[in-house]
Amino acid sequence: MAPHFAKDIPSHLLMWQRVREYAVPPSMIETATARRAAGDWAGACAAARIDVDLDLRAVRESHGTELVTRLRADLRRLAPDLLRWHMPRIAPDGRLRPGLTLSLARYRGSGATPVQLVVRTPPARADAGQRMSLTLWEGAGNDTARHHPHPHPDRRFRLDLHRHLWDFGHSGELAARCGAHLAHTAGGALPTVPPDLSPQRTGPPGPPGVSQASAGHDSPWAVARWAAEAELLLRAEGRPRGAFTVRLDARRRAVLELLAPDDSHVPMLRPLRQALPPQEVAALPVLPEAAARVLPDLELLRGGLIATGRLHPLVAAALAACGSAMRSGSAPVAGPAPAPGDPHRVECRGEVHRIALRDGVLTAVDHDPAQLRREELLAALGGPPLPCLRAIDAVHRDPEALPAVRERLRHGDVTGALAVVEGLLGPGAVLRDGPLREELESAAARRIDHGLFRSGLVAVHPAAGAVGDGDTSDTGYAKAGHRPRPGRHTPFELHRKRSSRARPRTGMGR
Repeated sequence: MAPHFAKDIPSHLLMWQRVREYAVPPSMIETATARRAAGDWAGACAAARIDVDLDLRAVRESHGTELVTRLRADLRRLAPDLLRWHMPRIAPDGRLRPGLTLSLARYRGSGATPVQLVVRTPPARADAGQRMSLTLWEGAGNDTARHHPHPHPDRRFRLDLHRHLWDFGHSGELAARCGAHLAHTAGGALPTVPPDLSPQRTGPPGPPGVSQASAGHDSPWAVARWAAEAELLLRAEGRPRGAFTVRLDARRRAVLELLAPDDSHVPMLRPLRQALPPQEVAALPVLPEAAARVLPDLELLRGGLIATGRLHPLVAAALAACGSAMRSGSAPVAGPAPAPGDPHRVECRGEVHRIALRDGVLTAVDHDPAQLRREELLAALGGPPLPCLRAIDAVHRDPEALPAVRERLRHGDVTGALAVVEGLLGPGAVLRDGPLREELESAAARRIDHGLFRSGLVAVHPAAGAVGDGDTSDTGYAKAGHRPRPGRHTPFELHRKRSSRARPRTGMGR
């Protein structure tokens, strides 16, 4: 029995529960792990649906052998399925945060700008398949992905300081870095956190900031780890101590200062005493989201919303030490056990008949084939169909497993979605008109948009050429630097996005 009713569970935890169920299927983890263990890092990336845009020979010619050696070592340690597991996601569907460039590692060289190993997610219009790409970022003037909406690495989403989220050799550090050992300290004490972390607002007034009282057991903020993570952040920026910011929401930042008398003392945080202008606040280092918020897996374990066996194997192994502390006497929520035998039973003419797969096709097995042919002919002429035939038609058009198929397609698991369909209808079944067929056709059509984006043939949103103001080309697409006004030909979704002042919410927030 679950420890919480569904109405009491925060929406972001319900989202993460679906993400853990469908976004990284066990088949992907198994295949990627096997290829990585064999030394095939490129094959592991392919299994995790990550496109590799790297040419190691070109990198050697541009940056030398030493950088290529370090890069190849990181690629061999990369667990792409673990990276996908920890990637930032957006509500309400839990899909990958679109248009993101996320840094995995930095390589200092002779140039002023360090070369970075980055992973990119496509924009929302081309996110079919939920694929990612792995490449190098060599500086603002050397971007090869000019068609990407945000080719520069994002300061807020960076994993170069959190190798345990993508490097299988450091995955054992997860429990210490996510603060799992601090989750059950006596009295919930947070010794390195000041009494109040009031945010410096860079916009209109909003709700109160993160405080000691709000950083309790059920808070999504990992306040107890901010001081240690800020020390790593400032050290990477070449600053032993100083100020940094934590993004609380779209309009508010908490401006904090890391200080300690000397290196032998534990660093502590305090709010910045003097208010800074917005320009200086924007220039301060930003605490990454992976350090600012509680690990979603930890929140799911605390709420009993996931079993340890459903976690990624590397995550489950890292959290095994604190697994006993996570249990609060209630068993985690488990999915319904599949019923044995035939999948469908229908009451037909006063009897219970079976509907099952026979020779790869869903069939009413308790009816004679000749009788079924007569009933199908009568139904085609307008007569009432047999209850068994109505049940088969309902399974084809709107099956009970349609939500599971939609979730798998939404997260790019086409193989898993087709496996569910084949389990329902058989491999030889012909899909009839209905929601199930529409979902599969839509997923196939949207993959064309991803292919066009990958090839660079469509550098801007296709709807940008809908406004004919003399700035469009013959192909119907606007020039790359032109931002047309929305008009009556602009699709509704683009209209809504441009007129809304709210930014996409991350799945890590409430």
